[in-house]
Amino acid sequence: MKAASVAENAVMLTFGNRVDAQLTPHIMALTQLIETELVPAVVDLTPSYTTLLVTYDVLCIDEASLVERIHRLHAQLTDGSLVTVPGRHIDIPVWYDPQVGLDLLSLANARGLSVSEVIERHTRPVYQVYALGFAPGFGFLGEVDPALATPRKATPRTQVPAGSVAIADRQTAVYPRCSPGGWQIVGRTAKKLFDHEAPDSMAATLQVGDRVRFMAITEAEFLAQGGVP
Repeated sequence: MKAASVAENAVMLTFGNRVDAQLTPHIMALTQLIETELVPAVVDLTPSYTTLLVTYDVLCIDEASLVERIHRLHAQLTDGSLVTVPGRHIDIPVWYDPQVGLDLLSLANARGLSVSEVIERHTRPVYQVYALGFAPGFGFLGEVDPALATPRKATPRTQVPAGSVAIADRQTAVYPRCSPGGWQIVGRTAKKLFDHEAPDSMAATLQVGDRVRFMAITEAEFLAQGGVP
């Protein structure tokens, strides 16, 4: 683990230089330790693919003391005894159809697959939530079957409907709300991924470390769940 100052009240911890599913449990275990041992001196923690951003209160602790204490906490994890698989298992029902999967046909054609093969390959894995960002409740999930890996669109859409399920390179995601976006849209879910009226800790359905499985449903099931075509 490397620690680097990135602001007068923030330190970036780096655990590797490539996406590795084994890093997420390690990063989340350290996140939980810091929450237990260093709050309220630490005011915010932002885990991501290979990093953990630690924001702290300069009136409570200085950077050198903070980093020294984090290194001591990190040493407790080195034997792996405190590292467990974090997160919950979340199923997301998806209606895969060109009516809502705006790029489903073009992606299938580009990858030399049938639509049913795209659906089968997208619903087969259990995806890990690596990071949150871009928009409230937007989780970056990985990794899709290599046969589905497709770059972002050259020209992003100005509006992507809420609930759109999308692919970009080896990542997949759900747009929690209508927004601009350049990912390849393959379906839509009626599941709510962000509730702005809920308490902050519960507003986003997905959290880093959760595991997600997409489940194919029919149009009738999508509509019955409150989906909007």
